[in-house]
Amino acid sequence: MPTVSEPASVDEAAAVLAEASARGASVSIGREDGDVVLSTRSLGRMLEHEAGDLTATVEAGIRLSKLNARLAQAGQMLALDPPGDPTVGACVAANLTGPRRHRYGGPRDLVLGATVVLADGTVASAGGKVVKNVAGYDLGKLFCGSHGRLGLLVRLSLRLHPLPAATRTLVATADDLDEVYRLTQLLHFSSLVPSAADVLWEGQGSRLPIMFEGSQRAVADQVDRARELLGGEEGDARVWEESRARQGAARARLSFPPRGLVQTLAGVGEAVIRPAAGSAYVPDPVPEQAEAGALLLAERIRKTFDPQAVLV
Repeated sequence: MPTVSEPASVDEAAAVLAEASARGASVSIGREDGDVVLSTRSLGRMLEHEAGDLTATVEAGIRLSKLNARLAQAGQMLALDPPGDPTVGACVAANLTGPRRHRYGGPRDLVLGATVVLADGTVASAGGKVVKNVAGYDLGKLFCGSHGRLGLLVRLSLRLHPLPAATRTLVATADDLDEVYRLTQLLHFSSLVPSAADVLWEGQGSRLPIMFEGSQRAVADQVDRARELLGGEEGDARVWEESRARQGAARARLSFPPRGLVQTLAGVGEAVIRPAAGSAYVPDPVPEQAEAGALLLAERIRKTFDPQAVLV
């Protein structure tokens, strides 16, 4: 059975990794694959919140729901909305996103700085606590999607956004993928600024929920203009709950180039499509399609950070 460790500070996490590295033990983060399993359960605090700068510094184990409840008291939010209620560290390490990626981007767009513990126990920090900062290498972005293979994320400085005064959703419909592509292109090249625009594809038809956020007046104007452009009827927040639930239940993610939506999704009976991100979450597993060059680069980076292959 693996040994489970729940460090409560940067120094404790560094000591665990240094000791494991010294005795040749393997370490996994958040999953039971190593001799030692590291958990961020005891690293769940918000350390700083600079409301005037729209930034916060948190420990990696804080849950999104807890963080956003705290931020809401100041009328702010971290604009990540993946399925479930993951930790902020998990969002970064697994590059988790949700419907709001359309407007706000993914973790790499919201991470300003990071403190990490490397496989040998070395503590490294980079970035800063403000939006305009060029201190050090951008470890935060490098660790996005690293899945715990480069080191342990311990602290993160994050870019925040104001909570919108109003949120409304328009739901358009399409009968086939050609129509889906036409409508998403119309939206893309319009002057509309949605926060989210998903496609809930169901084989012979689909819904296109589009979320608008902002002031009451601006949102009303956006919804009216979107209805004139795309048709459809106003819906409610439950469509976004459905989109996230279907994303969370998906067993694979397909990627497609800007003009490859129809070709990639042809023959797929069900999917949650994020056209702006070029991705589609599908219920059935599919072979991974990573390029050989990308895999080689990822392995070279991993060996640089963890030459003894401590992290698994």
